[in-house]
Order: sequence, then C-alpha cells, then structure tokens
Amino acid sequence: MTDPQPCRVIGVLDDGAASLSPTALALLRRADVVVGGGRTLALLEDDIAPHAQRRDLTGQLSAVPGWIAAAREAGQTSVVLATGDPLCHGIASYLASRLCIEAVEVLPNLSTVQLACARLGLAWQDARIVSVHSKDAGEWQVGAEPGHGLYALAQSLRQHNRLLVLTSPDNTPGRIARLIVAEGLGDDFQMAVAERLCTPDERVVAELSPHDAAQQTFADPNVVVLVRSQVRPQPVRMGLADSAYHQRQPKGLGDGGLITKQEVRAVSLARMQLRADSRVWDIGAGSGSVGLEAARLCPQGHVWAIEKNEADFAIAGQNVRAFGVSNHTLVHGKAPEGLDAWPDPDAVFIGGSGGELQELIALCLRRLRTGGWLVMNFVTLENLASATQALQAQGAVWDVLQLQAARSKPILHMHRMAAENPVWIVCAQRGEGSATPAASAVQTAQGEGA
Repeated sequence: MTDPQPCRVIGVLDDGAASLSPTALALLRRADVVVGGGRTLALLEDDIAPHAQRRDLTGQLSAVPGWIAAAREAGQTSVVLATGDPLCHGIASYLASRLCIEAVEVLPNLSTVQLACARLGLAWQDARIVSVHSKDAGEWQVGAEPGHGLYALAQSLRQHNRLLVLTSPDNTPGRIARLIVAEGLGDDFQMAVAERLCTPDERVVAELSPHDAAQQTFADPNVVVLVRSQVRPQPVRMGLADSAYHQRQPKGLGDGGLITKQEVRAVSLARMQLRADSRVWDIGAGSGSVGLEAARLCPQGHVWAIEKNEADFAIAGQNVRAFGVSNHTLVHGKAPEGLDAWPDPDAVFIGGSGGELQELIALCLRRLRTGGWLVMNFVTLENLASATQALQAQGAVWDVLQLQAARSKPILHMHRMAAENPVWIVCAQRGEGSATPAASAVQTAQGEGA
C-alpha cells in the first residue's frame, strides 16, 4: 500500500482560477475532498470536480484536521483553499501543527498584504504584519486586556512605523481607525485601504487620515496599510523624575506628593525581575508610577492596576493617558475584590493595601507564577511587622531592604542634603512546597482568510 498523498493547501486570490498556477489548478480539479471558506468555494466552483466533497470550514476550523486525516486514511486526495499565502497568518501552520509536516504540502500565492504594498509602491520588508481576521472583536476600549481581538494591533502601533493589517468583515478599516484615534495616535499615522484586490472592482484609497477613515465604510475584502507620519517617540522606560507624574498633594506633605519616589521606584522595579512579556499586578496604584514604568519595561506583557481612592484613581488615569501605553488596565476598586478575574502574575507590586494586607499577601503568593516576585513598599513599622508575619506564616522566602535616600537642595550659594522618608522594600517568593497556580493556555488560530 502506497503512502497517502499529502493535503495540498493552495493559496487563492479573488480572481479565482486566474490566480492559480497550472500545477495548483490541476490538483484542485482532481481532488476528492475540497475544503475552504464559503466565498472561496463559490469562486472556484467551476474548477471543482462534480464528484468532490465540498467542505465549508466557516466556523469549523477545528474540524478541518479531522476531515483531512479521514480523507488520507480513505486514500482520497484533498485540497484546502486559503487566501493568499497560507503561511502568512493562514491555515497551513495550523494544519501542520495538528497533523504532521509530511501530511501537508503548501502551494503559496501572493499575500494580499504584498499586493497592497505593490499597488502603493511601498517597500514592506520592515513592516509589521498584524491579523485581525478573526471573529468580531468588538470596538476597542482604552485599557482593554490582552484577550481583546485588537490588542496585538494596539501594541504594534506603539512599536512599529509600518503596519500591514489583515482585516475581516467585522474588524473593518473603520474600526481600526477608531482604535488609532482612541489611543491618541490619530495624527501619527496615515492609512491606505486596498479593496477587492484582483477583481474588476479593485480600489486603493491612499493618504487617509484615521480621523476621516473612522467614519467611512469600505468594500470587503480589504487590507489596511498604516504608515507613521510622525516620528515614533523613544520614551524613557524607567527612572522618570517624580515631577513627570501627576500626583495628589495633601496638605502638610511638604514639597512632595503621594508617589513612590524615583529611587524607591527604581529599586522596586529591579527587584520585580521583569521580562519583556511579564504580567504584572499593581495593587494600590496611587499615581500609577510603578505600574506605568513596568508597562514600558514589558512591551509584550501587560499591567493590571487597581486603586481604591477616587482622587488617586483619577490622577492615575491622567498619567496613563500621558504615558501613551496600550498594555495597562486601570481599575477603580479595593483589592482583593476583582483580582480573581486577573491572570496569574509574574510579578506583584503592593504600594497600598487598604487594611487587607495579610489576606493580600496570601492571595498574591498563591497566584504568583513559578519564579515570580512579590514586592511591597512600607513606611510604617506596623505594616512592616504585619507583612513579615504574614510571609512567615505562608512559608515564603523573603528579605527586607531599608532604603533612605537624600537629595541635594540649594541653600544660599551652596547645597545641603535633604533626607527623604525611609522606606522598607519587602521582596518575597513562594517557599518550596507552597501551592502553585493552575496553568492554563488557550490558543486561537487566525488566518489571512481560509
């Protein structure tokens, strides 16, 4: 018995059979099983054999590997039709990961983003390709969490000068434009929309302002090209001056506001051992300074911050907007309420507890991912004692650093040193034998268009 033939994954453009090579067309015409989206199957209906089984994968992506495996076991030839290059945010890698590499043969076509750049005369070797070709993501809200379908695009806007976006009927150019405007980047980008490529109705609309595009509709299918028109800022990631932040200034506090001071902030962030993709909790955010610098240090990660004081919450919100980060979620509430909905963190910073310190410490240690750090700042002996007692009771591994900085201040024609208030920085990890959080992972497959 001969080995079953591989499934051919064939890239198709919207001019149908005209976009296929003679080899691809011959394989399609001989196939016993043809899998594709409803639109693509209809486009190539005249080139599918009358006896062939037609399988519409719309809403059934997870079933496709089983269809292919069954066809191969029955000795049938199979073809999967995909849009453009099946390995560019397409179905080919999904199938290969669930079958085996020998079970799949890819016959790529031009990617639709490549075609869009060709129409615009735009070099694309340094562009970032982002797919929002998935289920309806809903309108973007500032502070949205990583589960939002437009989250990757929001992060990429901050990190790249050119973006090529694979859209969907729900996640439209207008919705993308509204995201850009909501993030305060409406004047930083120009848009182009390439509609119905390779059809008689093809149209490319260039040099669009996101403000204008936000109110427009475009023919589907389409591709969006984003080019930065303003120089991408390279902000300081860590160690900003205290004066860079809005902060509450209670009476009797002298010339300082309610903020984790620069020196304490730097040491606390260093002890959190952050990585580019760290997930961070900021409990008792205050002005938001620690969480915001953590967000800049973790461009592929995310920060969840909570603050109970209404005035401080409003000030932290001002700082979030001024910082221009898209990987920071700020919540008005009193911890530990609401923390159950947050993913397990790689690092936790507690700047204020609202009286539930021991409960918070137990919860944070329980939820910390393996190797994660809990870092806390205290200015009173009572809270320091409460924290160390709680850590001892939890069997944590911990240490305490007392930090007292002094800053130079002018006095007549000279300078003196003025001491800041001492702060205790308490750092902890789960001890051996402590319970670890349950691991979970959800992966979704997004295609350029199947």
